[in-house]
Amino acid sequence: MPSFDIVSEVDLHELSNSVDQSNRELTTRYDFRGVDASFEQSGDTQIVMTSDADFQLVQMLEMLKTKMVKRGIDVKCLEVKDHYGSGKQVKQEVTVRQGLDKEQAKKIVKMIKDAKLKVQPAIQGEQVRVTGKKRDDLQQVIAMLREADTDMPLQYNNFRD
Repeated sequence: MPSFDIVSEVDLHELSNSVDQSNRELTTRYDFRGVDASFEQSGDTQIVMTSDADFQLVQMLEMLKTKMVKRGIDVKCLEVKDHYGSGKQVKQEVTVRQGLDKEQAKKIVKMIKDAKLKVQPAIQGEQVRVTGKKRDDLQQVIAMLREADTDMPLQYNNFRD
């Protein structure tokens, strides 16, 4: 039976490249001259932005988002936390979400079942596997989910006939 998996993954190598490019751009931008600002990636999915003022953090976040889009990473996966003071500087944490949690997986399964297509969705850990008798039904599910407004970027892989 044909099947495919619905996942939400971020290419970690491209993420680290976008953080490095953002750090390089900080050194060349005129509005950040003489400012102690930086991006630090701790772990795989944690980015800490440090700057002298909170309005600069907004500019830094936009800088990071544009670098991520250029590298093919969907910015819907970012979870931006509130900024906080740390001595003379202001810090802000950005978490890159990966995988589908239970609520998101249940929401996707409900959307597929409400479409009344002849497919069977099943939650398997951090992914949803969709099986059906016809390949066309699976392609309709992919088209429907692409049009739907989900709060996470979705990828469709492991398509088997």
